[in-house]
Parts: sequence; structure tokens; C-alpha cells
Amino acid sequence: MKIICDTSAINEVCSNLQRAVSPKSVNPALEGICIRATQRGIEFFGYDGEVGISTVLSAESSAEGGVVINAKILCDILRNLPEDKMTLEVDEKNRCTISSGRRNYTIMGIREDNYPELPYVMGGEPIVLPQKIVKDMIRQVIFAVSLDESKTVHKGVKFELKEGVITLAALDGYRLAVRREPIEYKGEPVSFIVPPKTLGELMKLISNDEGFVSVNLDKNKIVFTLNGYNIVSGLYEGDFIDYKRTIPQTFATEILADTQAMNESIEGTAVLITERFRTPIKCEIDAENNEIRFTSSTAQGCATDEISAQIEGKSSVKGFNSRYFTEALRAVETDRILIKMNPSPVDPACIYPTEGDKFFYMILPVRLPDEQ
Repeated sequence: MKIICDTSAINEVCSNLQRAVSPKSVNPALEGICIRATQRGIEFFGYDGEVGISTVLSAESSAEGGVVINAKILCDILRNLPEDKMTLEVDEKNRCTISSGRRNYTIMGIREDNYPELPYVMGGEPIVLPQKIVKDMIRQVIFAVSLDESKTVHKGVKFELKEGVITLAALDGYRLAVRREPIEYKGEPVSFIVPPKTLGELMKLISNDEGFVSVNLDKNKIVFTLNGYNIVSGLYEGDFIDYKRTIPQTFATEILADTQAMNESIEGTAVLITERFRTPIKCEIDAENNEIRFTSSTAQGCATDEISAQIEGKSSVKGFNSRYFTEALRAVETDRILIKMNPSPVDPACIYPTEGDKFFYMILPVRLPDEQ
């Protein structure tokens, strides 16, 4: 096999595929990128046994064939080629010669038939979604997925499509993140749970705010197609918690706050909270004076700050994990937010937009030291 192609194009492709390659595997082929010359063009595959990425590149080729080349070595070589064109030749012993200008590399490849076939999805009408909306929605919920290995289904992000609305939800037992968006979808209601690694790769490949993502599903697999790439992975199977039942229906306190001011106040107060000195941040809701006071107190010292807000209802004092709160506030794209809560120290804080229902975050409180 011999191929001649644009150096920058193959470098970009292999850099994208390298992320889906296993850095260390009992099967050396999974540590490599599979390259095949076919009638369609030059096909590239990266796969770690869970998530696979593939694409096709137009290039000159003298004969059909294929090889697997260690991804790290290949990408390091491609980044250092001096000319705009490069040549890859593979002999019958899978010895690969990569040349560009006067620079030449000879490395050993692996037989392509040692490379596993990527999963595929049979037929079905694809779901087409705007790339920008997909990227924004994933970013605004993915931080809340569970890290608990015993609850695999909650390690993913749940997608729901029905009645012209797409909803993404993630939770970890301490917080809930929900994002909704109207879309042009008239198909049957569908829901599925996608692993976060798959969504991370999808976000990295989204580069065109005007483009679309095509989604194909079957019982336990999904394929995202965008910008010339296919991302394939399994889906998490199981019952996602009915999170709607966990949301309080009535509230004694409503707070209208500036998003940036609140985020900066919590972040500034939480600088004394570290992995070694982990304590909740104390949040005092003063309805009489329309103020929220934040306090952190550790063996390192004490920090306090306060912000003004419009508060209606009862005053209260609660403790929260500061990171959970700031991650939610950073995901919000509105200047102001509406926070609803009840005075009980065990009732959550619920964050809404001031209008509509595009997002929802719920954060469970943490008992303050003097309550334990």
C-alpha cells in the first residue's frame, strides 16, 4: 500500500483519532490507528474498546490495503514532517516508511486484520440536531454525572426527545443538572443514556456553529456523525432515576440574584477550602436586609463575603459544597438567576432561569459543623 496526501490533513485526522486510542492495552492493535486504502478513500479508525472514531480522507493511493500504526509514534512523526505532502508506504511485512521532503521514518506496523471492527448501527432514521445546541447542552450538564462505579447508569447523561423538545439530565446523588431546548423533532419519543467519554469526544469534534450532528441509534449503541467523523459507542443500560419526583413543588423563599456576583462571592470565600481542609460553605439568606452572606471556616482560617439580592419569603442558613454551586453557576448563561428553597437545612437549593425553563439545577445541602 502506498498513499500520498496532505500533511496537515492527515495530522489533524490522526490527532483527533488518537484521543479514542487506548494508551495501554493487552491488544497492541488498540494502541494504534488503523489506516486502510479503499475505493472510498483512505479510512482511519481509532478505538479503545468502548469509544471509536472513524473518518475518510481523500488522497492518492496505488493499491488497496491497510496497516495499524502506534498512535503516539505516528502523531509525533506527523507533527514533525517538514513538507506539505507526505508519503506512507507499507510492504508485505507491515514495515511502514513515512517520508516528507528529505525526512524519512521507517517503523513497524501491525497487520490490519488484528484490528477489531468498530460497532455499527443498522439503518433507522437519523435524528439531526444543531451542533452548537448539542455542545452547549452537554457542557451545561456533564459536570454533574456520577463517579460512583456501582451506579453505572448515573455515570452517563440521559437524552430525552419528545414533542419538539430535547432534554439532557445528569445527577450524582448530591446534585441534578437539567437542560432543555426546543428543536424540530417530530419522531416518536426516545430516550437513551450516553457515556461521558463519548460526549467529551463529541464536544471536541464540534467546530461548526452552523453545522448539524446526525444521531443513529439501536438498542444499545449510538453513532454521532459530524464534520466528516463518526463517533460510535455503547449506551448505558438501566433505569435512570425519575428525577422529577425529587424536585420540591413548593418553596418558602425565592431569591433573584446576579449570577456573576454570586459566583465570584462563593469562589472568593471558598479559597480556604481545599482537599485537605474540606468544609461546606455557609450560606445565610437574610430576607429582611436582602443580603446573602457566605462564610468558609477551616483550620486555615476564615473568609466572609456578602452580596445584595432580591429576597422574598423566609430567612434561612444552609451549608453547601462550594464546588457544586460554582459549577452550576458557571454553566448558566443568563445574567440573573432565580433560586428557590425552603428553610429546612436538609432541603435543596433549586436554580432556575428568570424566564422559561431552559435549565434547572438542584443542589443538596451539607450539614454545617455546628449541626452535626
